[in-house]
Amino acid sequence: MTVTRFAPSPTGYLHVGGLRTALFSWLAARHNDGKFRLRIEDTDLSRNSEEALEAIIRAFDWVGLDYDDEVVYQSQRFDLYRQYIDRLLEEGKAYKCYMTREELDALREEQQARGERPRYDGRYRDFTGTPPEGIDPVIRIKAPQEGVITFDDGIKGPITIAAEEVDDFIIARSDGTPTYNFVVAVDDATMEMTDVIRGDDHLYNTPKQLVVYEALGFTPPRFYHVAMIHNEQGKKLSKRDGATDVMEYKAQGYLPEALLNFLVRLGWSHGDQEIFSLEEMIALFDPKDINKSASSYNLDKLLWLNAHYIKHKPDEELIELLREFGVDLSDHPKASAILAATKERGKTLVELADQIRLITEPPAAYDEKAVKKAFKGDAAEILRDFAAMLREADPQTPEAFHDLMQQLVAKREIGFGKIGMPLRVALLGSMTGAGMDEVMAILGVDETIRRIEKAVETIGT
Repeated sequence: MTVTRFAPSPTGYLHVGGLRTALFSWLAARHNDGKFRLRIEDTDLSRNSEEALEAIIRAFDWVGLDYDDEVVYQSQRFDLYRQYIDRLLEEGKAYKCYMTREELDALREEQQARGERPRYDGRYRDFTGTPPEGIDPVIRIKAPQEGVITFDDGIKGPITIAAEEVDDFIIARSDGTPTYNFVVAVDDATMEMTDVIRGDDHLYNTPKQLVVYEALGFTPPRFYHVAMIHNEQGKKLSKRDGATDVMEYKAQGYLPEALLNFLVRLGWSHGDQEIFSLEEMIALFDPKDINKSASSYNLDKLLWLNAHYIKHKPDEELIELLREFGVDLSDHPKASAILAATKERGKTLVELADQIRLITEPPAAYDEKAVKKAFKGDAAEILRDFAAMLREADPQTPEAFHDLMQQLVAKREIGFGKIGMPLRVALLGSMTGAGMDEVMAILGVDETIRRIEKAVETIGT
């Protein structure tokens, strides 16, 4: 059975890079009818945040990435880590190191002065003397001193480094708390991970973790190190570019299916296909197809995808979602007509809500630039004439409203813009928004006339 995991640290929010890693891991498991586990790496007790932890869980719930079994918290597994550390000490595969911080700093300065890479020199590796007093030792693992450490990365191919590149690294601090590379290896092994998909910023942690696997007699999982997401200038993604809290995307009006579709294409593809349902992703995804090169974050692509999903989302679901953005159409008799008139114009739920409010709420003010452009010459007179025609004809459909506008144009021998522009400003307060035929059919004759008369009175000639 394929078993994958996502293992965030609860020291901050879940950003899009982390969500992409989680998505790839989730898809690899679901594609093979396997398990996807969620593990919270909270051993750094001083930096953990309950708020950050809750934000991670909320983000998972929002995008719909379910996980199997209970959430695993590393902070609740210290006894397990202690058992494995004691075992390594008993078997002579780890040892106590009494080197002080001052001694370690001095060693590094000497190595740097000689042009060497700073590293622990193994002075306590085979120590049999009397330990110095007053020093709480760290625990170091005995790394191999010759040969090579090699593994086959599912994305990057064979990776080989000289064993001497890995020193006897610390697996437990002087206060007894275990270190990152040790607990990750123990957790992945005891949780029976078969595949570990993670960012390639973890690539150089892998040899250390393989040392732990070897020392404890564990079978390593298959590793897939995914290239980073870059901005459009080819640099590391920043908050300004989009590397922000996943829940901020929700607040900005993005749909979870659009965000997941966007992220799956950052580093993975299936031919030229751009739109993927979750079911299609599960059916087609294979981590071996992840690109080796970094992917580029493109906000226009995300907006295009979001607009697609908004346009195709059932009205009842949109009505429910829009409540969070201050628009409630649940009891509106023309809700479907309003959505039909605005869906094409909203790339996000925020934009869609704004478009809807233009229709459902009479203008509180009029856009100054739009007024200067639309309300000039005989605009007010044309609007009064159109209002009179509305009262007499009483149109009910978009087509009937449009015909009436055409009659006015023919009667006054003017261009269509002479009625279209001032009418749009009168009804919506600006030059943007849905088509006038649809808007007037939604508002009805009485409300359309009310808005025209208010505009003429407010703006004048």
